[in-house]
Amino acid sequence: MIDIAIVGGGPAAYTAAIFAGRAGLNTIVYESELIAGKITSIPQIENYPGFPEGISGEELSDRLHKQAEKFGVDTVYNEVKEIRLNGKYKEILIDSGETIKAKAVILAMGETARKLGCPGEGKFLGKGVSYCAICDGAFFKGKNVAVIGGGDAALSSALYLCRLVKKLYLIHRRNDLRAIKILQDKLKQQCEKGELVLNHEVKEIQGKKFVNGILVQNKETEEVNRIDVDGVFIYIGSEPNTKIVREIVKVDEQGYIVTNEKMETSCPGIYAAGDVRKKDLRQLITAAADGAIAAFQARRYIEMYY
Repeated sequence: MIDIAIVGGGPAAYTAAIFAGRAGLNTIVYESELIAGKITSIPQIENYPGFPEGISGEELSDRLHKQAEKFGVDTVYNEVKEIRLNGKYKEILIDSGETIKAKAVILAMGETARKLGCPGEGKFLGKGVSYCAICDGAFFKGKNVAVIGGGDAALSSALYLCRLVKKLYLIHRRNDLRAIKILQDKLKQQCEKGELVLNHEVKEIQGKKFVNGILVQNKETEEVNRIDVDGVFIYIGSEPNTKIVREIVKVDEQGYIVTNEKMETSCPGIYAAGDVRKKDLRQLITAAADGAIAAFQARRYIEMYY
């Protein structure tokens, strides 16, 4: 029996762990490779308060782990396979076969960016391939980049990158963009450096140590051409890692967990924090804030009902 089980391994999970540990609650973090946090793949984080020189995602993640350990929080490196309700307790079934009872659960499994699935994508992750323009855009100042996608996220990111880069190619596999009209209009009006490459698919991301180009294929003619770029920003959607809880908490049509401002889900005693929940801004700082709130509310819940 433990007080709080935290499922996830990113900044939301470990901020919750720090707050729970400091409150003297018996807390365990269940972390797997699937939910180990996106920040570990970010070479340099420059928009988190308190680090004027920036910090690597790997180092920040390590610091969060150590800080949680300082307050007595254990980490179990095992995947959570199922969460069951057993009266007022929650049962956590992990991949090793062990089942743990918890008084409260904080869900912080994050989300996974959809992959193109083409050669070079995985090889150059963090070396020119990115899924976050706000996180990594500054590294490509004055360089050529490609944004893959045609939705709101792709165009919003293209608008952001246009202020930094030398040349931007927006590549979409259809003839028409899916983004709202206002974003399409802004892209045409404000991004003189931008070039639309419609009805094309990325077949390969190329490079040596870092990305230096992509191969794109015209879907009508099947002609393949190379475009020289230093960075590739992929925006073809994300998927929340919520499959194990969709039967016990309310999720939206995309699978993100619905919470109130207290991070409470539809199930009493279960909270959600970070990218896994339905919200507008998914950034490191908002994940940390969610985690702090979730731990605070979980403590109050335990004090009230146990």
